[in-house]
Amino acid sequence: MAVRDAFGLTFSGATEAGFSLYGQAVRELQCFIGDPVGSVDRAIAQDPGFVMAHVLKGYLFGLATEREATAVARTCHEAALPLAATTREQAHVAALGHLAAGHWHEAARILKDIAIDFPLDALALQTGHQIDFFTGNARMLRDRIGRALPSWQSGMPGYHAILGMQAFGLEEMGDYARAEKLGRTAVEIEPRDGWAQHAVAHVMEMQSRQKDGILWMRANPEAWTKESFLKVHNWWHLALFHYDLGEAEEVLALYDGPIYGERSTLALNMVDASAILWRLNLGGIDVGDRWAALAANWAPKAGAGNYAFNDVHAMMAFVGAGLEAPALTLIEAQREAMRGNDDNAAFTRDVGHPLSLAIKAFGSGNYAETVRLIRPIRTIAHRFGGSHAQRDVIDLTLIEAALRSGDRALAKALAAERALARPDSPLSALFSRRAANLTEN
Repeated sequence: MAVRDAFGLTFSGATEAGFSLYGQAVRELQCFIGDPVGSVDRAIAQDPGFVMAHVLKGYLFGLATEREATAVARTCHEAALPLAATTREQAHVAALGHLAAGHWHEAARILKDIAIDFPLDALALQTGHQIDFFTGNARMLRDRIGRALPSWQSGMPGYHAILGMQAFGLEEMGDYARAEKLGRTAVEIEPRDGWAQHAVAHVMEMQSRQKDGILWMRANPEAWTKESFLKVHNWWHLALFHYDLGEAEEVLALYDGPIYGERSTLALNMVDASAILWRLNLGGIDVGDRWAALAANWAPKAGAGNYAFNDVHAMMAFVGAGLEAPALTLIEAQREAMRGNDDNAAFTRDVGHPLSLAIKAFGSGNYAETVRLIRPIRTIAHRFGGSHAQRDVIDLTLIEAALRSGDRALAKALAAERALARPDSPLSALFSRRAANLTEN
């Protein structure tokens, strides 16, 4: 029993009915909308021997960066292992096994090889692209898709998603003009493609085109918010534009509304909440009791130690709320994680642990220690994942710590560096003025 898709790929153990549900799940994932887990669960119920349905479900949970979700991914891998499968599908099962075991880089390598042999395997491309994002691999964010792009043509199912992923990869590699063009084309093809929408927002963020960014995000929010599980992150991007303009009230309104009004307990959403409040904190903005509510939701995850990028954002919340106990729990969990044999051991050792300590030092007013801890890691911070826009908070924290510590020479140097990278940013100008004032004291 097998089905062939529109691209000629074989799906073992599938009936037409089960494959239809699987296809729905893939389409939902490509736009980041709906309930792909529910759709693929129905596919599995229809066809229990449908190997790629188990793999897709495993990918969805494996990419959630949550300890409990990773356990589900392992269960999916175990279910897929004994099932009949083609060589391509067996490679997918192997990739899922590595992802579920925390071996992100090995999973990415296998998916890379699948896409080289089968460039129309949209799931291999998208899962690999997401792993590239979570491991901060800008080069492969671009090149994984670039290798396959010549095999794709307008009108093919999911073509918009390929363009959107290519747009994000180009943006992360600094090719802003082509990134924006492809991202806009993807959104024209499929307005509900939240990843393509976000790729264009990234371009405008990196170019300090705040007003363009606000217009882009506010032009058709219904398209990128409706039933979207990427909507919090895209609202966060809108908040970044207002933040750079110094519009704190707009930022707080977005935080209290679509960013964290529902007080999500999902790590991916809480990362965005922490990231925007920490930026406000760096700017001396009083955020009231918002930290307390966010920290309370982070607290049960303090001892997870499964993804260093999450740890850092949890630490922001604990520091913001003035909570010492979960902060210490997190640090101890990181020490344990660094003794592990998965990729997060390196993510934590190289970047996550020193950065968490730096944020804790900042909260204690030990700005010199914050500077000491961040300076060696800022150029390798991509190793623990995220995008340039997300990791910008590291530079922002370093600059603010240099200013507050009274390190005049370093503050001037960092302000000049940022002014060169983001010459049109009001925040860059503010840092330059503050650094210049330091020299006059």
